[in-house]
Amino acid sequence: MGFSGKAIELARQATSLGVLVSSVLIMWKLWTLLSGSDSPVVVVLTGSMEPGFKRGDILFLHLNKSPIRSGDIVVFNVDGRDIPIVHRVVMVHEQRDTGEINFLTKGDNNPYDDRYGGIYANGQLWLQQRDVIGRIIGFLPYVGWATIIMIEKPIIKYLLIGILSLLVISSKE
Repeated sequence: MGFSGKAIELARQATSLGVLVSSVLIMWKLWTLLSGSDSPVVVVLTGSMEPGFKRGDILFLHLNKSPIRSGDIVVFNVDGRDIPIVHRVVMVHEQRDTGEINFLTKGDNNPYDDRYGGIYANGQLWLQQRDVIGRIIGFLPYVGWATIIMIEKPIIKYLLIGILSLLVISSKE
């Protein structure tokens, strides 16, 4: 195979990789549109929701306009934390003067609610609707362990990326 043959093969492989990455991104964007959530899939990183959800479970989210009720399991963001949290709503509170609805959450496996358990931001007593990313609509047990391993052992992530890159570069159709 001459220089032009190698260049054509490399261009073909780069195009295949580009199509694969583009397809994944398109599917993700479609999923975010259908679920109404910016983050339609999350991985459970701790045991705070056991026995219902275990570490490594993948949760599927949906964000709809119906009121959040006590007992709903929600995923939410807290100021100062990079990773969303999955907990159950244990109390809904409506402020009389503004009509604003607030929520108090707790992990099923935690002894205290989230304002005393150190989950909320300093001085925060309630969650608001804007903090909620979505509600759980389904899950796959243990499938998220790959994500946890790559977070906790970054060397494995870099090895996998390197191996996959070598496979793409060296593969022949």
